[in-house]
Amino acid sequence: MSIQLTDAEWKIMEVLWDSAPRTMAEITKTLEPDTGWTRHTVITLLKRMQEKGSVEVDESGSVKRYNPRVTREQASHEQTQKLLSRVFSGKASLLLHNLIDSGEMTVDEMQEVLDMLRRDRET
Repeated sequence: MSIQLTDAEWKIMEVLWDSAPRTMAEITKTLEPDTGWTRHTVITLLKRMQEKGSVEVDESGSVKRYNPRVTREQASHEQTQKLLSRVFSGKASLLLHNLIDSGEMTVDEMQEVLDMLRRDRET
């Protein structure tokens, strides 16, 4: 399944990945301080996400409860692949170069990447 999440939908998914299932009211209460979204906005987004297949709804109780249909890892992987393809010609090295040149990647983070590479070569 292709995972197409807008920035707004990503915010809802973060709430669901942190703790699911959640009701629309719980999602709204969690997001309202940062987004200012009303329940109507959250309802609209949840309907769209349900149609796209990124969330599922449990209507067995008195209140609808929402669950993510994809994991954070699946969504992150797909978004990373899209970014690499669209912006960096599919080359992770260009992404790393950009992060280093812009100062977004710290020396400690560079060391983490080197450590990961060494571990992967050993296995």
